[in-house]
This record gives sequence, structure tokens and C-alpha cells, in this order.
Amino acid sequence: MDETTGRAESSSLPEEFAGGRMLVVPRPTVRKALNRPVTNRLLVTDTGIFLRAARHGMARPGGAGQHILLVCTDGSGWVETGDGRFAVQRGDAVLLPAGMAHEYGASDTDPWTLWWFHAVGTDAADLVGAALAAAGGIVTHLRDPAPVASLISQVIDGLDAGTTGGLVRAAGAAWNALAQVVATGRRPLGTSLSPVERAVEHLRATTPQRTSVGSLAAMVGLSTSQLGALFREQLGVSPLKYQTQLRMARARELLDHSSLTVRAIAREAGYDDALYFSRKFASVHGLAPVAYRNRAR
Repeated sequence: MDETTGRAESSSLPEEFAGGRMLVVPRPTVRKALNRPVTNRLLVTDTGIFLRAARHGMARPGGAGQHILLVCTDGSGWVETGDGRFAVQRGDAVLLPAGMAHEYGASDTDPWTLWWFHAVGTDAADLVGAALAAAGGIVTHLRDPAPVASLISQVIDGLDAGTTGGLVRAAGAAWNALAQVVATGRRPLGTSLSPVERAVEHLRATTPQRTSVGSLAAMVGLSTSQLGALFREQLGVSPLKYQTQLRMARARELLDHSSLTVRAIAREAGYDDALYFSRKFASVHGLAPVAYRNRAR
């Protein structure tokens, strides 16, 4: 978030990272946040997603100033530290403590899709330390990477909000992501949710925030066409249509059980334009929002 607008800076990505995203909190804002309650314990300074990121790599001979979590949901890559070079496969998480010299990169033949964030604070240090102890190394295999990717998606949304509250929401999602790595890394495989079930869990947890189909597919390790086909096969609707259904369900709940104005309900359902929301609601339900509210009166 820049110092004048309070928004996170969305950095331009090279053409080969098309579809990815990266947000960076300016360091003066970081310094101020580390002097405040809550954000002094855990603060996300950088976050993003790289989709099938060919030629992506980073070398930090002196380590980073923050703790780093990388989660691979598709493709593969590698990471190297003083302890050696390690393969990173789909479903793996990489934890790099602040100050640890490292280098990493995507596979030349099967480049990874990577969800990531950098964090500072005492809670971040404790959680990264606990995860490293549980995993026995910097690379740990997650029983299911989708919930962690979903939480990193919420970190991205929090920073993108450009508010102090957004920083706090991002911190909460990051805390939970690190806790998930502690809890699920290196566990025996058991019955896991299908890709569609994992995608639905994310959409329900983040409604009314809209998630692009590309990001949703990357989260569960599928292409957009595969995810769309599975949604239509199993749920009878596209991912975007399903998101609209969730937002409309939220709107119906508020119309039935609150006295909020239609404009306020539109915002709560994820629509900035109340007129567009009303037209959308009417197209789905055959009634305008006010008529729907008054139908039983």
C-alpha cells in the first residue's frame, strides 16, 4: 500500500508470468505496522501467485529479511540451501526462515504454479520454527495444498484492500496458512476432497469475494477448462455461475432477515453497483430485491 493511498503496490510481472499477481507493502508502511498491536506479531509484507511460471527463480545469498512460505499446486521446481538441493513437487510447501541463504527456481519442462507470501513478526518466527521442526526440513508435503492456497488467496485479498483492517485480515489468513502447514505437513495420505470439493470449500469460505476461474483452477491443480468441465459435470453450472449462486444466497438471507437497504445488501453480496445487483437479482429470481423482500408481507 503506497503512503498516499494506503493501497498495496501491485507490481508488473514479466510476460511469461501472465495471469499471476504480486503485491508489495512499502517498507515505510511495514515499519509503522510493526509498531502497532496485532500487526507487530505477524505482518505480511509481500504476497502473490505465479501461474505456470516458466523461467521463474530467485537467489538470495544473504537470505531474505522475512520468513517465506511457498506452496506449489501444480508443476515442479527446486530449492537449494546450505543443506543441499531439494525437488519441489505439486503439493509441496517450502519454508525459508529469515536470514537463510537460498536459491529456487521453476522446472524447465514443467514450471510450477506457486502461491507465496513473506511475513515478519514473532508469531511468524514461531510458526515457521514449529513447521520446520514438524517436517524435519524446509520442504514438506501437504496432505492437501488447496486449503493453504485458499488462505494465501485471502492474504492477497487482504493486502489488496489497502486498509489497516486489510493488513490484519491478511495476517490472520497467513497465521492460519502456516498453522495448516504445521498440522498437515508430512501426514499419511487419507481420504481427500476432490478438486471440485476443494474449489467449492474456497468459494464458500470467501463469499462474496470473487475468485477468478484461473486462480481457482490453480488452487486445486487443474487447468481452467478441466475445472469448468468438472463443475458442469458435478454441479451442473460453471464456476462463475456457482459463485453468483453463493452471492445471491447471501443477498436472499439479508433481504429475509435484515433491514439493510438494497444498496447495503448489494455491497454485502459483493456488488459495488446497486443497480447492476438489482438487475442481476431480478434475472435470477424473477423479482426485484424490494419485491422479493415484500413477497410475504
